Amino acid sequence: MRYFSLETYSALFQQKNFQFWGLQFLGWAGWVSLFFIRDVYWGQPFERIFLLVVDAAAGFLLTTGLRYFYRSIWDKPVYVRIIGILAGSYLVAAIWQPTKNVAQFVYYGDFRAVEEYGYLAYFNGLFGYSYFLILGWSGLYFGMKFYRLLQDEQQRSIIAESMAHEAQLRMLRYQLNPHFLFNTLNAISTLILEQNTKVANEMVSKLSNFLRYSLDKDPMQKVDLDHEISTMKLYLEIEQVRFEDRLKVEINVSDEASKALVPSLILQPLVENSIKYAIAARIDGGTITINAKKYAGDLLLEVLDDGPGLDIKPGEVPTFNGVGIENTRERLAELYGDKHRCKFTPALPHGLKIEIRIPYERL
Repeated sequence: MRYFSLETYSALFQQKNFQFWGLQFLGWAGWVSLFFIRDVYWGQPFERIFLLVVDAAAGFLLTTGLRYFYRSIWDKPVYVRIIGILAGSYLVAAIWQPTKNVAQFVYYGDFRAVEEYGYLAYFNGLFGYSYFLILGWSGLYFGMKFYRLLQDEQQRSIIAESMAHEAQLRMLRYQLNPHFLFNTLNAISTLILEQNTKVANEMVSKLSNFLRYSLDKDPMQKVDLDHEISTMKLYLEIEQVRFEDRLKVEINVSDEASKALVPSLILQPLVENSIKYAIAARIDGGTITINAKKYAGDLLLEVLDDGPGLDIKPGEVPTFNGVGIENTRERLAELYGDKHRCKFTPALPHGLKIEIRIPYERL
């Protein structure tokens, strides 16, 4: 036997046709139930429920036809729709009320009202009850219609916002490769001019491996920190060819942190910044330290160097040349909003510490 989950029923109810037919059936079934309770209270015979069912069936068919009429005038000007609602409701009520009255006369076998009032007896209750009931049905129909339009518009807005968000992330992520590629090719060009072809060839080979690895990763997907560190090591191998012993790297990643999800290539611009200001600018080079750990339910990433550092005042956000650091800030803002922190502070005894704190996530 096949069972339907709550999610299945919820998805089914979201379908427009199912919404109409479900509410149409429940509405008229509720009408029968309400008047049946009234009849029981006043001591009417049980058999009167069949009369109610006939009346409800007639109302069900007539309002279903009214639905198709309303659909035909949906795109018309507002005044046409208003006139259509008033006229359509009156026409349906003018058919439904005589149907109910005839059924009642036949059920009781009593036609005295017809003998006394003539054909007007068939329309008794038209304005006092039926017309306003059908107008109420019409109001509910258009209310549901506008609600559905509002839902569709909100859905389109969410999709459009999501697409814009995704496009922004892709743009920010893809900026990294040309930025890094330009710097590396410039270094290779310098090596060639210096006729240091062996080192230049090594850099080209390592650059190829790094770009292949980074381009294989979907910029919209997060990777675990182990993969990010592996990518970082490919990048550092390229820089190691340039700086040799002048570049020293220390990596300290806890076991918990190594399984955390991070945006791909989130560390590369930070390390590149340290290489530019703390390694390349100093004859004796320096050390870059990468730390990662789980802290208070978040992932804490740190990139430190022992270079000259920056003159950073408390609460001040430093500015950097180039796109790397600003790109990282924007990516973090797009991905995490106010649930992240990117902080720049002096490292001890000297240098710069970049601290990133993001929600801890795992596959």
